[in-house]
Amino acid sequence: MKRYLISILYIGILIAQNSVVKQFSQAFADVAEKAKPAVVTIITDKVISLNPANDFGYFFYYPNQPRQKEFKTNALGSGVIIDAKNGYILTNNHVVHEMDAIRVKLIDKRVFNAKIIGLDPKTDLAVLQIEASDLTEISLGNSDQIRVGEWVMAVGSPFSENLSHTVTTGIVSALGRSNIMNSQSYEDFIQTDAAINPGNSGGALLNMDGELIGINTAIATGGQGRANRGVGFAIPSNMANRIMSDLINKGYVTRSWLGVFIQELDDETAKALNIKTRNGALITDVVDGSPAKEGGIQEGDVIMEFDGEPIANPAKLKNVVSLTPPNSKSFVKIIRNGTLKTIQVLLQELPDNPRQQVARQSFNFDQFGFQLKKNNSTLQEKYKLSDDDALVVTRMDPDGEAFERGIREGDIIKRVGTEKVSTVPEFEKLALQSRTKGALLVLVKKPNGKSRFFTLDY
Repeated sequence: MKRYLISILYIGILIAQNSVVKQFSQAFADVAEKAKPAVVTIITDKVISLNPANDFGYFFYYPNQPRQKEFKTNALGSGVIIDAKNGYILTNNHVVHEMDAIRVKLIDKRVFNAKIIGLDPKTDLAVLQIEASDLTEISLGNSDQIRVGEWVMAVGSPFSENLSHTVTTGIVSALGRSNIMNSQSYEDFIQTDAAINPGNSGGALLNMDGELIGINTAIATGGQGRANRGVGFAIPSNMANRIMSDLINKGYVTRSWLGVFIQELDDETAKALNIKTRNGALITDVVDGSPAKEGGIQEGDVIMEFDGEPIANPAKLKNVVSLTPPNSKSFVKIIRNGTLKTIQVLLQELPDNPRQQVARQSFNFDQFGFQLKKNNSTLQEKYKLSDDDALVVTRMDPDGEAFERGIREGDIIKRVGTEKVSTVPEFEKLALQSRTKGALLVLVKKPNGKSRFFTLDY
């Protein structure tokens, strides 16, 4: 009797497991069936003009051919229909940028010419438009709600038109990945192990409700070729939605800026600042006239939250600020000298060339091979300084003139000529005036307390 009961129980468990597996499989099939009509294949053409006049081999084999030769190249990508009524398609900038012709192929094999509505290289997003009826759009999900370990599905056209609407599955491997493509981009990638390959760029990353939570963009290959290695990256839907809205309504993206230089809060620095957490963005410099300067943010502050959004690292701060509308009043939670404070800042629109805004703060330093910063608690701790009101040499070029003359990192600049200086703007002003003399005379205080003048040639 006992064996009989155990057998019945075992059979019941197998039936239950089989039922769960079937439900799980059905869920994947439902998501794929719902999403595939909204995912498109993007075929691009680019004409490359060559001048074979300088190619002896070309004329040896083709002596009667014209001197100018054109070649048409093709590339493949994916896209997602996000507005069926107006024919708007979201894809990657790198899929369509500088292409001479763009065609969109639907799952029903209809093909349409597409026009570019807007491009945003900084997030690698683009919006296309086609004139077509009977389109299927996809719903945007909330990418802020996804968690590491959740199942996701990728849909796109890897390698070939013949492989269009390929479906792969995996999990969310990580969130908030940055510095994947380049430091100038705005990156907050979702990392997934769902297979993503060349041609998947611009395709859909879906949650198990069939909602779009990301635009597949990049893969990490480990230098082993261009194929999938289980490390793919997608732009979160919330970021894509904000960029897409600007591209459709304006044709370009407006961004805000805070006007700070930031770095990671590592273990050593956190201990020096007596901060328990290692999250946050450490302010290393503040641009004069910037929203940060006007709001009272200082060097040495650690930004912990921005408008209620936790700041885990500098990349997160960069993204949150840039996506906040200009002229917004934002509340910034910082740690200053171990104390938690909240500061209000009025964001401004990012200048066309923000480097011009900060160029004045790095004026002429590269010429002499050193960088200066106003003293703060972080620098005092790092260089064991006692001078509160001082300019500190924080970076040296070992091949620069200043290093050759004997100036070192941690030195204090006390005077330019006979004038006392304690701020970067004061140094800049006097350095400009010294240019007419052909040399810059600075009084430098060494860590041993001794001071001497150094002459640096323009």
